[in-house]
Amino acid sequence: MKKQNRGNIFAPSLLCVNKMMNYLTQNIKYLRKLEKLTQQQFADHLQIKRSLIGAYEEGRAKPPIAVMQKMVDHFNISIDELINSDMEANPISGHEKKQKELQILPIVVDDNNRELIPIVPVKASAGYLNGLSDPEFIGKLPRFSMPVPELSSERTYRVFQIKGDSMLPVPPGAYIFCEFVAGLGDLKNGQTYILITRNEGLVYKRVYLNDENHLLLVSDNKEYSPYNVAVEMICEIWKARGVLSFLAD
Repeated sequence: MKKQNRGNIFAPSLLCVNKMMNYLTQNIKYLRKLEKLTQQQFADHLQIKRSLIGAYEEGRAKPPIAVMQKMVDHFNISIDELINSDMEANPISGHEKKQKELQILPIVVDDNNRELIPIVPVKASAGYLNGLSDPEFIGKLPRFSMPVPELSSERTYRVFQIKGDSMLPVPPGAYIFCEFVAGLGDLKNGQTYILITRNEGLVYKRVYLNDENHLLLVSDNKEYSPYNVAVEMICEIWKARGVLSFLAD
């Protein structure tokens, strides 16, 4: 009896696997370079050895699921996008376009339709990234009004409490009074801003326009190194207008 030729059954699957590996390796390299991360910096984010990043990008090794999950969490994409999509040729999801103009955000008003200023304390900052477009979340934040001439009724303000010592002499726990920035064109080099980013959440830094794709974030505390953030990873930008801190007991 003649044997059935089954070679063609496996060929398409092999092609799919090869294509998947090509997309995976090129996507890892593309996304890393998009954020201007060195292999060492990316490895530090993933808590793995630098040599593994090189192996993944060159196709000499395939990252385990746990590492891929860290990658997609960092870049705010899905594992399916990381593996099956040519993200450089056809950007999708969070990488579809550079978000040069930022979103319109929910506001809170009083009974006289005057806008109130929400406060985002440290304990609420972890949920702010997911709730920043949710009117219900914003409405539950503590809020106040401050009728002073320095704060225009035509603009939107928010107060963020910061943690960490990267912006000393502004101390941990200080409250940063901020004005909403509607687009990247309104940024001014060297001024301080609160950024809401997809991978870090709330960040308080001195900001410089590095190029059309990236911002350079600089700490006032020189023990912290400057770093770049991709424009498309930014959800909101708030210009610092004032600082409130309290003396220790």
